[in-house]
Amino acid sequence: MLKEFKEFAMKGNVLDMAVGIIIGAAFGTIVNSLVQDVIMPPIGLLLGNVDFSNIFVVLKEGKVAGPYASVAAAKTAGAVTLNFGVFINTIISFIIVAFSVFILVRTINRLRRQEATPPPAPATKECIYCFSSIPIKATRCPQCTSDLKGV
Repeated sequence: MLKEFKEFAMKGNVLDMAVGIIIGAAFGTIVNSLVQDVIMPPIGLLLGNVDFSNIFVVLKEGKVAGPYASVAAAKTAGAVTLNFGVFINTIISFIIVAFSVFILVRTINRLRRQEATPPPAPATKECIYCFSSIPIKATRCPQCTSDLKGV
């Protein structure tokens, strides 16, 4: 059983999948940072200094009564919050990841289509009289001298 597991784990597909998962997780971290640190701050600035990660609604006050300056302060006080801003950041991250995967799959499909080009047209044909191989544009068979113009 251990030998079979080792064979399974060492197959190329399993290793490729593991590498893909690791790179995907790292890519997710990069996209998350892109959204939180690069995209959302200018959008928040344009909308009047809004920090999207701190847009929330208090559903239930905590031990210390609000208002709370941030989601972290509300959670520290024990308040129950509905975090719209974090959700918006997550949606934007998802859209960026989905678009990146779309571009990757589109590129791979385009490369596969180029690989599957049809074979070139044949350069020779067969004489219908003597069955020898002759050039495709030939009008007379060089072997049997038959006229191939009407054929």
